[in-house]
Parts: sequence; structure tokens; C-alpha cells
Amino acid sequence: MTENAAAVRSVPGASAVALTEAYDTALLDLDGVVYAGPHAIVHAVGSLERARAAGMRLAYVTNNASRPPRVVAEHLTELGVPAEPADVINSAQAAARLVAEKVPAGSRVLVVGGAGLLEALEERGLVPVRSLEDDPAAVVQGYDPSVGWKDLAEASYAVGRGLPWVASNTDLSIPTARGVAPGNGTLVAAVRAATGVEPEVAGKPLPPMHRETVLRTGAKRPLVVGDRLDTDIEGAFNGGVDSLLVFTGIATPEQVLAAPPQHRPTYLAEDLRGLLEAQPEVAALGGGRFGCGGWTAAADGGALALDGAGTRIDALRALCAAAWTWADANGSAAESAKALAGLPAAG
Repeated sequence: MTENAAAVRSVPGASAVALTEAYDTALLDLDGVVYAGPHAIVHAVGSLERARAAGMRLAYVTNNASRPPRVVAEHLTELGVPAEPADVINSAQAAARLVAEKVPAGSRVLVVGGAGLLEALEERGLVPVRSLEDDPAAVVQGYDPSVGWKDLAEASYAVGRGLPWVASNTDLSIPTARGVAPGNGTLVAAVRAATGVEPEVAGKPLPPMHRETVLRTGAKRPLVVGDRLDTDIEGAFNGGVDSLLVFTGIATPEQVLAAPPQHRPTYLAEDLRGLLEAQPEVAALGGGRFGCGGWTAAADGGALALDGAGTRIDALRALCAAAWTWADANGSAAESAKALAGLPAAG
């Protein structure tokens, strides 16, 4: 682990060796990183196979609480990424641990969610129920596509009675094979609006999920790999560990350039091939200018400027250095539209 270098990061990090050599464990998000719905993300299967062959342990860490680890591991294996249930850590497990710390062993817990939550609660010796009439001691809520109005109403009745309420995560969206869809955060918002109560949240980016991940993997030099700034990258920041952002899911270049310190990744890559590569240094050239590959970037009067040629990801590395340095010095994000218009296509 690092000494939370993300707290002062104004330039993307560099690694002289491949990330598979620099870190012992990759803590990989799933949706938008390894797969989107039933399909593997481009380059994911081959990259993970090579990372494993290089000696890196692969752990799959997801805020999606809908499926048990066994089902996720089967899905990964079908996609060509061999995995065991113990390789999968989800927010349902972190939520169940939180609930177990609040109620006596054997307590009933009202579940709004799917099989992932049911199995995680049973692992903790708790009894899942679906109605307030079953006299639950707490409420736990997680994403599942089957959740409907009756489930949200039942949760609202229970939360309104004062029962402890734990949410697996509050991601507003989830990437699917058809596009971006509402995530658990939108369902949590409905119960919050009905009750005026805030849940305790277990998933990324909050500490319970990081604690669950470290306890289950035993990682000594972990690298968080994700596609979201507000969960994966902020979770790494909160845990004081390094991170790799891939552009195969939710995050966009515009969002990364405007990112506050807690949302700034250590490394950038187009996809999971970045695990297999050294990470180039972004050089400070003086006068607010930064270079990477064949690119030079600067924040000229608050507007980002980009010049040169090379890969898109090297251009983004240089732009991030200019944008983050400008923001830290001036307290506001640099204008990026013109510079981004000059980016080449992803390679």
C-alpha cells in the first residue's frame, strides 16, 4: 500500500516495470472492466490470462450485489477467465458484515435485492426475509433487476419504523450490454425520498468494501482497476492504494481531466492491456507544460492546449498533468473541450 499519494497527485504515476510486476494483486472491478452484461470487454480475456501467467493474483471486486460469487465465477469462467468463488468479492458481502455487526446472530433481515444478498446474509448466520411482517431486525438493500415498487415500499415501511438500513452501494448507473441503466443508487434514492433517512453504505468507495476486500484476498501490494472515478478510483484513494483507470466503461476523458484529487487515478490505460505494460513518466517541461510520448500539454490561461502526435492515452496522460496542476493551483478545472477535440482515436 502507498501512503495515500493520491491525496497530492497532480501528475499521473509512472512505473518502470509492468504493473503485473509492480503489484501482487489486481483488485478488478467487473462491470465495464472485465465484461458488459454477458459479453467480455475487448482485450480483457487475453490480458487477464497473461497477467495471471506473470504471477499476479486476480480478484474481482464489484459493487453489483445481485449475484452470488459462485455465479459470477461461473460467468467469468464461461467468458474464458477462470475464476473460483473465493476470487469474487462483492458489496453484498461487505453489507452483510456491517449488518452482522449491528444485530444479534440469527436475526431476521429484510432484503431488497437478489440472490447475492441472500447468500451473503446466510454466510453471516442471518436469516433473510421479504416482509416487515416477518419481524426483521434490519434492512439491507442491493441492486437486482427484479426489484420493484412493492420491494421499495416494504423497505420504506421498515426504515420508517427505525430499523437500521444498510445499502450495498449507491452507484447511480450500471453498464449493460445495451447501454447504461439505473443502478442501486437510484433505488436507494426512492427509499431515501420516502423516509428522509440516509442508509449506511457498504460498497465502493467507502471503507467497509476495502476492508472486506483486504480481509478476503490478503493483498500486500494491491492495485485497484476500475472504470469509475466515484467508486473504483475514490475507493482506492480512501484505502490508500494505487489505481488504474480503464476507458472501457463509465469514465470519460472529460471527467478525468476535471477530477478532484480523490478521483484521480494513479495510472491510465485504454483497457486491461495496461496491466501488462510499464507506465511512462509524464515529464514537467516548465512553464506549466507537460510531455508524454510525442505529446505536449499545457493549461494556457485556464484552457487546455495539446500539441504533438502519438497515442491517445499518452495525450491524456499529458493533459491530466496540465489539468490537475492547473486546478490545484487555481481552485478550478481547466477548460478541456478544444484540447479533447484534437485527441486521436483510441488504439
